[in-house]
Amino acid sequence: MRLVVADMDGTLLDSGGRIPEGLWPLLDRMRERGVVFVPASGRQHARLARMFERAIDGMPIIADNGSYVVLDDQELHSTTLERDVAVDLVHRVRAAGRRQLVLTVSGKRCAYVECADEAFLAECRKYYSRLEILPDLLDFDDEVLKLALFDPESVTRFAEPLIADLAGSHHAATSGRYWLDIAAKGTNKGAALRRLQDRLAVPPEQTAAFGDYLNDMEMLQAAGRSFAVADAHPQILAVAQCRIPSCGQDVVDAIGRLLARG
Repeated sequence: MRLVVADMDGTLLDSGGRIPEGLWPLLDRMRERGVVFVPASGRQHARLARMFERAIDGMPIIADNGSYVVLDDQELHSTTLERDVAVDLVHRVRAAGRRQLVLTVSGKRCAYVECADEAFLAECRKYYSRLEILPDLLDFDDEVLKLALFDPESVTRFAEPLIADLAGSHHAATSGRYWLDIAAKGTNKGAALRRLQDRLAVPPEQTAAFGDYLNDMEMLQAAGRSFAVADAHPQILAVAQCRIPSCGQDVVDAIGRLLARG
């Protein structure tokens, strides 16, 4: 195994949203063996880089659900959305009149919101280290990597119908229970992984991927070995070759076993 890619929330992170301490010595052993570890997440690159600052040198990062791939602060690949799409979605969310439904514009430099609700901001800061609150969300000035709709009650019930007509021209995927992400067509963690495999000259059969939710689907399909945690989405369980009892340390242990097998 030469390349290991892991989703973060619900997979590598424990139930408290923390990186298991057992991962750090494992990353050292992987580096010694020439095995590349890649976090792949809907989270912002800046957030992931902060989380992995102890081991960031030489670590590729797949951020914003595949929209942004970075290695040592150098962009390897990005896909962006037209500003018109973001502006249209801002108007749709406002017209929906649902206070709980909130839009985040995730840009290359920063993420942008116009909601100052503290409960939402606390949730948002889990995923975005660089976050700017704008009086008017239409005033953002950045390249758009993705748009993220949040609804704490039911993102599938309220957000999915709002963007149903975009499904054919863009990529939309639920990212956990409360988030729905919209990106450029063909953008996903799997497409980002395939580009990384090409760049590193690592074939799928020497790649392992770990995930739990629908935004991990293409990533698992791009790997020769695929793993899902036991409480993963049913569609992910149907695709994954192997099941892991739980998130966090169980995932670290599974990676360790892969490394031991060579």
